[in-house]
Amino acid sequence: MRPRLCHQALLAALLLLPTMAEAQQRSQQPAEKPPATKPAEQPASEPNAPPYEPQLLQLSEIMGSLAYLRTLCGGREAQDWRTRMAALIEAEGRTPQRRDRLTAAFNRGFKAYSLTHRSCTEASQEASSRLAAEGEVLSRALAGRYGG
Repeated sequence: MRPRLCHQALLAALLLLPTMAEAQQRSQQPAEKPPATKPAEQPASEPNAPPYEPQLLQLSEIMGSLAYLRTLCGGREAQDWRTRMAALIEAEGRTPQRRDRLTAAFNRGFKAYSLTHRSCTEASQEASSRLAAEGEVLSRALAGRYGG
């Protein structure tokens, strides 16, 4: 029997799907590469972590990046990313260690882009679109495999 992603977490993850307007705004120019970040490590203290933990941490990091970039560029849904992350933590943060890992991943994504993007530029908008697309793919994969 495979573990199931909590329905609330799945809903929060699926909220990453970009809108049609965002999809139309994607440019054909190559995006500026994001700063390198360390992959999230799963500590040995929680042996019962679900197999989708790495993808959930990656999704949390993407949400942090989008929270920063959408705020920087004045996106209407900028504040929604923090709310979505809070819902994901509420749904999937079964232990204090897990909540800490999810929060750290969100903060890592936020901080990575805050170091290199100081104003809203075409590169910032492209990075935001690319991250939304990556989040969409990841959300669909999680939903398809663990959403039950």
